[in-house]
Amino acid sequence: MNIGKIVPSEIVTEMQRAYLDYAMSVIVSRALPDVRDGLKPVHRRILFAMHSLGMSHTSRYTKSAKVVGEVLGKLHPHGDAPVYEALVRLAQNFAMRYMLIDGQGNFGSVDGDPPAAMRYTECRLSSIATEMLLDIEKETVGFTPNFDNTIKEPTFLPAKLPNLLLMGSEGIAVGMATKIPPHNLSEVADAIVAMIGKTKISASSVKQQDAFSFDITVEDLMEHVQGPDFPTGGIIYDISEIKNAYATGRGKIVMRGKAEIEDIGGGKSAIIISELPYQVNKAVLVAKIADLVKDKKIEGISDLRDESDRRGIRVYVELKRDAKPKQVLNNLYKHTNLQTTFPVNMVALVDNTPQTCSLKLILEEYIKHRHDVVKKRSEFELREARAREHILEGLKIAVDHIDEVIAIIKKSASADEAKTKLMTRFTLSEIQSTAILDMQLRRLAALERQKIEDELAMIRETITYLLDLLQHPEKILKVVKDELQKLKEKYGDNRKTKVFKSKVGQFSDEQLIPNEEVIITMSESGYIKRVPRGTFKMQERGGKGVIGMATKEEDTIDRLLTAQTHDNMLFITDAGRVYQVRVWDIPEASRQSKGQAVVNLINIESGERVTSILAYSLKKDEQKEQGVKFILMATKNGTVKKSKLTEYENIRRSGIVAIKLESGDQLAWARLTSGDDDILLVTHEGKSIRFKEDEVRATARDTMGVRGALLAKGDYVVSVDVINADTKSTDFLTVMEKGVGKKTAIKDFPRQRRGGQGIKVAVVKDKTGKVVVSQIVPKDCDSVILTSTKGQVVKLPITSVPRLGRATSGVILMRFTDKSDTIAAATCLTK
Repeated sequence: MNIGKIVPSEIVTEMQRAYLDYAMSVIVSRALPDVRDGLKPVHRRILFAMHSLGMSHTSRYTKSAKVVGEVLGKLHPHGDAPVYEALVRLAQNFAMRYMLIDGQGNFGSVDGDPPAAMRYTECRLSSIATEMLLDIEKETVGFTPNFDNTIKEPTFLPAKLPNLLLMGSEGIAVGMATKIPPHNLSEVADAIVAMIGKTKISASSVKQQDAFSFDITVEDLMEHVQGPDFPTGGIIYDISEIKNAYATGRGKIVMRGKAEIEDIGGGKSAIIISELPYQVNKAVLVAKIADLVKDKKIEGISDLRDESDRRGIRVYVELKRDAKPKQVLNNLYKHTNLQTTFPVNMVALVDNTPQTCSLKLILEEYIKHRHDVVKKRSEFELREARAREHILEGLKIAVDHIDEVIAIIKKSASADEAKTKLMTRFTLSEIQSTAILDMQLRRLAALERQKIEDELAMIRETITYLLDLLQHPEKILKVVKDELQKLKEKYGDNRKTKVFKSKVGQFSDEQLIPNEEVIITMSESGYIKRVPRGTFKMQERGGKGVIGMATKEEDTIDRLLTAQTHDNMLFITDAGRVYQVRVWDIPEASRQSKGQAVVNLINIESGERVTSILAYSLKKDEQKEQGVKFILMATKNGTVKKSKLTEYENIRRSGIVAIKLESGDQLAWARLTSGDDDILLVTHEGKSIRFKEDEVRATARDTMGVRGALLAKGDYVVSVDVINADTKSTDFLTVMEKGVGKKTAIKDFPRQRRGGQGIKVAVVKDKTGKVVVSQIVPKDCDSVILTSTKGQVVKLPITSVPRLGRATSGVILMRFTDKSDTIAAATCLTK
């Protein structure tokens, strides 16, 4: 029996054809989103099914199983698991920047926990999802038969939202894939508004899609769209790579979680992770950190806890007392997914063809799509308005001739006869005649007749507006813009993800940290902190001040200076080594806080102690303006040495040698100089010597230096100061152990030859104590801060300190709460 005709075919040809059909099916009907609504078929079918079931954001929640069943039975002939997985993702706040489904129940977690079974969870459309489906009944989109040709489904949604960029997308097709990051609605809306403002329309184009030209660049768009905005927050880097991704549709964007170093007391620190990179599993991250600690690949971590709750993410990484927080954090970035990359590959269906899309192309297609939707909606509303106008005109005729109409109806044998007679008598259409016969008697009242006339007038206005709108494409674009701006007002929010313009490891903290004056304090046992200058309020001379630092009983305040947060800081130790940090690396703390151990900032050796701190700008023009070229150092035994500042520009973490010391000597002081200054050394016993800087020849770092002052037995240097053109006409502040101090004119210190015994700086007595602090008073100084060994602090106006001669003791500047307390440090503050 001949059933059918057999057509011979090469197996290779047949396999090629079959595989190509399969590939195109996967590409077009499964894995890639449409550029117009940003949805894959499964997502579109879920939203349409929920819309058909009336599951709006104002309705009650419905079982997810019902939605899945509706989608499977009518629209999506695949397994229930993929449909439910797609539904779940639309309801996850850590996956979606703007959730399209409002879920109730367990929809999974950022730890990778699976959602509850579909029979337990409930859902409904979110408020923002209704904007995706708005006007779908107004013939705005095309419909196609479903898989069994029983109903029709939309080929795309009206999508008032620029959803492709908002929700992002990820999929693997055959021979291609897509990975589009989510974005911020407010930024995308601003970019589209700017784009519409630069759109040109050509009336001569054959195709409507070719009628638009957009005179805008990716750089212009990036003035509004800073970069991806992930629901989990975090930080992204490198504006050049972001720009490349937007310009070409491909790129790699570096993401980091938000991690901050906190001082937890006891000289210990903790790293607090509060935001994760997008799509990073928190439980896996915590387990990875634990494994790295166990395998000793990361050292310095003493405890690890996941303290996350419904209020947000909090991973607590406690560090050991001797750990270096920044080093540990950098290792976390290096070895875990706390730092990862997002491989941007913006592939979408444009006119049903897969295409790698730039940011500009995506926004162009969205504008064209919305123009088309608003045009079709207006055409539909125009047809509806004209139909209604037609009926209202018939009703108005009937009301104007109501007695005659009633008479015709009464004399007619049937409704059809009455309809025919009305059509003949008043020249009405069949639709108008039917509407008159269906009219209720209450419409005959005077107010009801007025309503017909008012509605007719309003309908005619609407028709005029719609006709004008359809004749002017630029007015349609204005409607698109206005609708988008209303969406921004309703749903727009602030960015969650921070954008740093520079690359990781190369970004400039100067761009991120305000440059402001701060006060640096350091205790003798090595605890350091910075506080804003405004922390201390000015008092009158002789006051008791406030507690400025919580110290141990055996600890004392050792160093106090002012600096700018952008300055570079050199830590010079008694062993003759130099270490380098930036001022912003010093932890900011409260006035009463002890601060952080300096060993957490620099890798000093055991037993090594910081004796001097220098702060200066790294900018060459500012160095030149400040007259900074050399570092002059002085040891406790009076040796001085000078080296060029450029020799200390690149200091390794372990520090470098600054001076070779004689046995028993210590490097005690260091100052920045210009090369043409005078140097003033002051000793504990109240002696001082001033000599020209050029008497000390600049030498390499690993040299010994020369004698600066000849000291008596038991005496030692307590300060080194630089006298230059700006300071030679100012005063010199001297403060002694028991709170007594004074100012002395710099001119009272005559210049001598280097290496002599010097002259008196003050009269030292038992009631004054010996000299503790000496410092040149800057011209723009307005106050001085004094700190005691037991943490007491007082801030005085510099004008309250009297100017006295060298051969005097001074006046009481600070009274102590504890009689055994003494002055530890002092520094002048500039205006």
